[in-house]
Amino acid sequence: MSEKRNVYRPVITVALIVINVLVLLAETLAGGSENSMVSLRFGALYVPYVVEKNEWWRLFTSMFIHFGLTHIASNMVSLYMMGRIVEAYYGKIRFLVIYLAAGLGGGLLTLVTELQSRDFSLTAGASGAIFGIMSAFVVFAVNPLTRRAFPIRRVIAGIFFALLPGFYTTGISVTAHIGGFIVGLILAFLLDPYKRRS
Repeated sequence: MSEKRNVYRPVITVALIVINVLVLLAETLAGGSENSMVSLRFGALYVPYVVEKNEWWRLFTSMFIHFGLTHIASNMVSLYMMGRIVEAYYGKIRFLVIYLAAGLGGGLLTLVTELQSRDFSLTAGASGAIFGIMSAFVVFAVNPLTRRAFPIRRVIAGIFFALLPGFYTTGISVTAHIGGFIVGLILAFLLDPYKRRS
């Protein structure tokens, strides 16, 4: 009798995708996910509201708000493709911690940058959190257990090309991407369950 393969099920990754899709559906029913007022009402990040009205919760809720089908589709495909690998390596709790903390980090860097520039815009999306998940591939590239499957040059190239559009395309928050990546990278190394101990 053949043994069943122990296949890891990315429960948290799928749950996050479901939550994002449900929020988009709710936005659509409320007037449209590309309607700025609807997005603002649902919790998109708008720095003046955070600072002047103390609506700090927007740093969290904005991670689950998307502007239209193209926006959510690209983010959710990326989340599934990378999230299932990172979740399998780190486990459910560590993965969720990295994801949420990276999303908050992306929002905080956006907040600080916009306060300095005084150029405010409505910001939302899971991409900051997703860049935090992407940063875990740097850990894979340097860990002796996984680096063969994740060559460092390929990982760096992937990160570079993922970040690049944010520097020349309007409507993309490069600060959210960079902030999410930095926070994610720090946590990815700190929470690495297979790091070598001296």
